Amino acid sequence: MNRKISLLFILTLCLAVKIANADYIFGKPTNLGPTVNTSSDEGGWIGLSISADGLSIFFDSSRPGGRGSSDLWLTTRKSTDDDWSEPVNLGQEVNSSASDTGPFISADGLSLYFSSKRPGGSGNWDIWVARRVTINDEWGTPVNLGPIVNASDGDYMSSISADGLSLYFSSQRSGGSGKRDLWTTTRATTNDDWSEPVNLGPTVNSSSNERNLCISSDDLTLFFQSDRPGGYGYVDIWMTTRATISNDWSEPVNLGPVVNSLSSDISPSISADGRTLYFSASERPGGYGSWDLWQVSIEPVVDLNSDGFVNGADLSIIADHWGTDDSLCDIGPMPWGDGIVDVQDLIVIAEYLSPAGSEEVNVNENDDGGQIELEQGQILVVTLESNPTTGYSWQQAENQELILEQMGEAEFKPSETGEPPLVGAGGWEIFRFKAISAGQMTLKLIYHRPWEEGMEPVNTFSIEVVVN
Repeated sequence: MNRKISLLFILTLCLAVKIANADYIFGKPTNLGPTVNTSSDEGGWIGLSISADGLSIFFDSSRPGGRGSSDLWLTTRKSTDDDWSEPVNLGQEVNSSASDTGPFISADGLSLYFSSKRPGGSGNWDIWVARRVTINDEWGTPVNLGPIVNASDGDYMSSISADGLSLYFSSQRSGGSGKRDLWTTTRATTNDDWSEPVNLGPTVNSSSNERNLCISSDDLTLFFQSDRPGGYGYVDIWMTTRATISNDWSEPVNLGPVVNSLSSDISPSISADGRTLYFSASERPGGYGSWDLWQVSIEPVVDLNSDGFVNGADLSIIADHWGTDDSLCDIGPMPWGDGIVDVQDLIVIAEYLSPAGSEEVNVNENDDGGQIELEQGQILVVTLESNPTTGYSWQQAENQELILEQMGEAEFKPSETGEPPLVGAGGWEIFRFKAISAGQMTLKLIYHRPWEEGMEPVNTFSIEVVVN
């Protein structure tokens, strides 16, 4: 189906506004690597923050070279396809001899909010902000947000909305539901003072600790960490959503065993497009220190009829549910949707449309040791059982890139049993390869723990591939 014609057709349909949770999946969490992570703590104090353009990560670390027990650091990259650079300390203008943690960079990149125990505050921990005139300028002297925002009990990692008018943070102040609660303060314009903070209420907060949070760019989804019951490790990452900024927050949901491990997973930071979640994890297999920085992709489920293709049939399903809150079709602009099936969902699905004439060929464990024939341009989908919470994952051992080219990272699809997922519950890793040239080769994958060098894999999969 022609994309332009589809857009014009869909735009003629009626609209209605409701809220729903969309279908989306998490990829396989990956460590940011030894250039960013060290044997010290990265993001393990209170957090990290990804810039709106996705090219800078601000984080706290106890690594050598700082001024206090924890300093703020910065790693950058030239494009989202490049590797992260060697982190640099933000310097003595921002960092103090005390603990400086929990950075959050504003959408315009000109304000850096963080928590500190430095002198001159209102309590044990306070929220401060450093500003700069342009993103190429040096940071100015940090300013305390004052006694209206900061209480004497301790105020922690903050996150500011894209318009700069709402500030979310964690606090031990009185009036909450538990040990630490999530609060918000607002202002009419960026030139006005912050209002008296308001507790997010018992739907979001529990009798446990809620802290280290991040608001999405549309101000409708809040990610945070909590040690409340119902998680997979000591501390887990949760999320709560709302239909509009005037609506109440929903009952929080756990991000599940792909993101949350048996240890602690904290300090979420979501990319502006909602497609990548960054976080800090302790003692997670594959790390370099006690706390490391990780990332995991978030992808909408766009094969709406589960036929293995994203094509006109899926566009028709969106058309049939236009203007509703159908969770299957509500896939944009964020992966979890926005509560209405509209042009935003069409824009997202257009990114995944299968090329005309393409076809996917699916294989699994039952095809191990067999042979498959492909035509150039066809896509080979390999689905293998996996349980990443144990540290094991599938990895290519043999492949000829000139014949088969892997399409992105492997996806993980958790098992759907109809019951609450168990700790360590598995699922499937899904690899996609595109046949790009004629030839014959063996595609071999091994199931192992990547850091256990020299160990025999616990399972293997191989298949002869002939591309005509």
